[in-house]
Amino acid sequence: MNKLILAVLAGALCAAALPSVGAAQAYPDKPIRVIVPYPPGDLADIIARLIGPKVTEQLGQPVVVENRPGASGMVGLQNATQAAADGYTLVLGQMGSMAVAPIINKQPFDVRDAFVPVAMAYTNYLMLVSHPDFPAKTLPDLIAYSKANPGKVSLATNGEGGFPHLAVELLKRQTGFSFTHIPYKGSNQSVTDVIGGQVPLTISGASSMNPHVKAGRLHGIAITARERSRITPEVPTFKEAVPDYDALGWFGFFAPKGTPDAIISRLNIAVNAALKMPDVAQRAATLELDTSPGSPQYFGVVWRRDYDKWGSIIRDLKLDTPKP
Repeated sequence: MNKLILAVLAGALCAAALPSVGAAQAYPDKPIRVIVPYPPGDLADIIARLIGPKVTEQLGQPVVVENRPGASGMVGLQNATQAAADGYTLVLGQMGSMAVAPIINKQPFDVRDAFVPVAMAYTNYLMLVSHPDFPAKTLPDLIAYSKANPGKVSLATNGEGGFPHLAVELLKRQTGFSFTHIPYKGSNQSVTDVIGGQVPLTISGASSMNPHVKAGRLHGIAITARERSRITPEVPTFKEAVPDYDALGWFGFFAPKGTPDAIISRLNIAVNAALKMPDVAQRAATLELDTSPGSPQYFGVVWRRDYDKWGSIIRDLKLDTPKP
């Protein structure tokens, strides 16, 4: 009797698995949509359009990029939650939209319950820069200078609660760095004001800082990358001064929760193959992006770790509390 019960259960389990296996074997048989929660020309959009055609070559179906900007990425993400979990709708998410904005901007859904990771594509990093006349030239000197002059070191970012702001708050938490935050509405004006001497320091994407550092308009103090930049190798990493410091951004593909594992695996293989193609790798290098292939499980660990880490800082700053 026990053997009979086990045989029946085994048969039932196999039968239940057949639709998923069959769907995966037939996948894909129509175009795949990639929602980019940012406007055309944004780095996330560039990445989706760089990788998409290569995934098309792997899977034999068009990959169509659809821009759905708004609310720090939340508009596009909410649209994706309404899609079927069949592998035909993906989201190009980044650390800010998947691990920062959802905590600051309350939403009717939890991204961790709504999506599953498919494949990490790239990590990117920030560069802390100063006006060339600012006295502290290295990160250790800057930290010491800020402690000797509490409240007198002004630092501009692209806005309160943005990744650059949180990266500096992490430095403060780990080293006691003292600064006065000057939030701007975007990074372009903050960089202009540091070049002009109105503000001494700012932190922003390394790729946008490189031309100014090379031209001598800004001084590069440190980058948040694991290794020195290929373009500005003279700029040290944060880790050289603060070994435990870790503030990397990332970009990757997500799917609605419930998408079959076999389809997730096939998409992961296609994305990883695309990342290794020479023309893709060359373009990524010019954008200061570090290729980060890996399994969906690895991507999930990184995502949830960052969600918890940045969420802790956000709550400490009370940025998750609605302002009166």
